Amino acid sequence: MTGLVLKLGPHERVLVNGAVIENGDRRSRLNIVTPNANILRLRDALHPDEVTTPVRRVCYILQLVLSGDVSPADAKMQILRGLEQLSQVFKDSDSRGIIETATTNTVDQKFYPALKALRGLMSRENRLLAAEQP
Repeated sequence: MTGLVLKLGPHERVLVNGAVIENGDRRSRLNIVTPNANILRLRDALHPDEVTTPVRRVCYILQLVLSGDVSPADAKMQILRGLEQLSQVFKDSDSRGIIETATTNTVDQKFYPALKALRGLMSRENRLLAAEQP
């Protein structure tokens, strides 16, 4: 069986195609077999007040698609534009690989894997921004 495997902790919440699902008292594992299902772990969700950097802005747009608040057609070009801008800043091969993965997944309308990949740039961005502070 292929697809996304979600491992949930006790009482962890996840958004699946617009519906909030809460796990029970024990850890569990869900196999999502429907292709292109919109999945968002609520513990990973960004609050609008946290969207203060370029990487977080692109992640937030991806999150809005996954939550059903923005249509994929409306968001796709904005996400790709944001990824292109990030590629102008992140020049190392690891970061470029992450951006390429996010770009490919966005083009293929696989928004959860795109978000998952792009979250890997958040710590790098934080380090870059911290280095710029006097």
